[in-house]
Amino acid sequence: MITKGDKNKARLKRHLRVRKKIEGTTVRPRLNIFRSSKHMYAQLIDDTTGVTIVSASTQDKDLKSDIGNGGNVEAARKVGALIAERAKEKD
Repeated sequence: MITKGDKNKARLKRHLRVRKKIEGTTVRPRLNIFRSSKHMYAQLIDDTTGVTIVSASTQDKDLKSDIGNGGNVEAARKVGALIAERAKEKD
């Protein structure tokens, strides 16, 4: 009998494997993206101080009215543009 693996356990394992290799700094922060079936979330993280510098998602007030479905390519473009704009403001 084939047993099905736990998706969350696999996701955490993948996350730890990536985090061993990648570290965000103040000069070059780490970009973290989480995509669900309905929404998209993006963060720029400084791992030296443990702070999220900026974040953007399809649930933000700026984007929520423009986007019908938050899980498609067009929504990803708009979230990317928004996080880039916010990052430029924060320098």
